[in-house]
Amino acid sequence: MQSEITLEKGPSINFENVGLRLGGNLILDKVAFTVQSGSIHCIIGPNGGGKTSLLRCLLGQMPHSGEITVCWNGKAVVGYVPQSLDFDDTLPMTVVDFMTMVGQKTRPAFLGMKKDRSREVRLALKRVGMEAKMERPFGSLSGGERQRVLLAQSLMPDPKLLILDEPATGLDKSGAAIMHGIIEDLAAAGTTVLIIHHDLAVVRDMAHGVTCINRNVLFSGDPQQELTAERIFTVFSSN
Repeated sequence: MQSEITLEKGPSINFENVGLRLGGNLILDKVAFTVQSGSIHCIIGPNGGGKTSLLRCLLGQMPHSGEITVCWNGKAVVGYVPQSLDFDDTLPMTVVDFMTMVGQKTRPAFLGMKKDRSREVRLALKRVGMEAKMERPFGSLSGGERQRVLLAQSLMPDPKLLILDEPATGLDKSGAAIMHGIIEDLAAAGTTVLIIHHDLAVVRDMAHGVTCINRNVLFSGDPQQELTAERIFTVFSSN
């Protein structure tokens, strides 16, 4: 009997009646939807609608009501790419130094990287097209180049859940193509990808699921069915 090869997929995620108040303001109200295991799921919606706050709730960075359940199928490895990075440009830190600082948990950064870790960093930077700039000062990078480096650090080790908050911000067409290619490759290998994205054409082409949030869920489902011209105009025309 021929054995069946089972692909270890990333987790499914269930948001159930998630609510958030900050300073008396209602940020999220009864948000409920499910992200399927091994899928690319995009979150869209008008500015100020609570998208980033929802990701921060998922990451445990904000207290919230309701339940967020992450159902792992194997080892829990999470990668995260923020929308931007608050960084002091005057710090004398190269791209490699930055990768060392954020990537090593048990070895002081000033001791440098172990050889196997150095190879992993180089491969990650090569994957995002930044290997040639690994010795550049991190503070001298453009916004798009920083986003590439942030994406590279999220890939070490290979995540089974990748969370991205508008990672295409500042990226040129080449950088966006690299990022989207990596996302699709990861999903094909079983990784669950949850991403805030503002380019609805990309969402329609790339995502397996989409959820539109403006404090609560306006719609959620298959992008091909949900992203109608009329619905998009209604949601974004007043933004």
